[in-house]
Amino acid sequence: MKTIPVFKPLIESEEIAAAVESLELGWLGMGSYVKQFEEAVAAVCQLEPDDDRHVVAVSTGHAALHLSLLMMGVGPGDEVITPSFNNAADFQAIKACGAEPVFVDIKEKTLCIDHSKIKELITERTKCIIAMDYDIFICDHDAIKNIAEQNRIPVLHDAAHSFGSTCNGQPVGNQHEYTMFSFDPVKTITCIDGGAIIVKGEDAVKRLHAKRLIGMTQPAAQMYTNSRAWTYDMEELGFRYHMANLHAAIGVSQIAKIKEIRETRQRVCKKYHNELSKLDWIDAPKGDFDSVNPFLYYIRVLNGRRSELREHMKKQGVDTGIHWQAGHSFTLLKDCRRGTLEVTERIVDQIVSLPLHSKMGEDDVERVIQSIVNFDAKP
Repeated sequence: MKTIPVFKPLIESEEIAAAVESLELGWLGMGSYVKQFEEAVAAVCQLEPDDDRHVVAVSTGHAALHLSLLMMGVGPGDEVITPSFNNAADFQAIKACGAEPVFVDIKEKTLCIDHSKIKELITERTKCIIAMDYDIFICDHDAIKNIAEQNRIPVLHDAAHSFGSTCNGQPVGNQHEYTMFSFDPVKTITCIDGGAIIVKGEDAVKRLHAKRLIGMTQPAAQMYTNSRAWTYDMEELGFRYHMANLHAAIGVSQIAKIKEIRETRQRVCKKYHNELSKLDWIDAPKGDFDSVNPFLYYIRVLNGRRSELREHMKKQGVDTGIHWQAGHSFTLLKDCRRGTLEVTERIVDQIVSLPLHSKMGEDDVERVIQSIVNFDAKP
């Protein structure tokens, strides 16, 4: 019996052809495909020229986080407020700036940052707030923005889960001055690996172009023609964070399918909710499925038997995941400042990620559901 994995990238003839074409071009670094990819991301986010928002493609989601925080001025001695219920990449990006995360709790229904708990954690050291959308839910960005503006603190929108989704009718990417995306192997849209930053202002774009290319002031416009300048300056610290043509070419072919990717994932999430919400020992979340491009679908196991359920599903040929462990549980971060984390503490022992793939077959969806339904949930 073939195991159904948690994640499965959608690699079809179009992605293979794009990879071959980019390799045959012979320009393996940052080039013309990167420009095409940035334009495709901008189109999905419906960025308006008069709003002066721009896309800068980078090598990974972590690179996007790190560069965004640096651009916001985060450095040694600073603090960044983030949910403890978050990806390790966010915590590592904060630490890479020399700053410290400050952990805030999440909302019971959405598992997104609880904006009502932010203000009590703000001090003179607070340099940034990270607002991360989780799975099928989008943060209350209006409320977060109001808090940030009142305290003159910038917001970094972690939209690693929500590329191609909407927030209050507006595409994700238009909510804050900085937004980051991730296009790693398991995301809805993959570049093999990759990330992107949406930033406001030409000056910020120019700085990011240098920072992603080890600090070199090499004109992006020239590199986008698959050529380079042989003389340049270095004005500030930079990193090897640029995106390669091969990765960008695959990303372009993926974005061309985003409508189909979104619709197939929405259909699976709706099916999971409709069937699993019938079980009284499971919380199967229901969001506004039609407004999101779902990255995950999770359930909460309420009877204290998560490990047993996962083992049972494994024997049925269904893989599962856990997204995530709490940040304050890691050795590296155990001494970080935090608020009360009651919801986080409860969630991390209940949550299970189910398989969710683009164009996922009906038979696989039914197998996942039945592997849960036929579990003996009684203690």
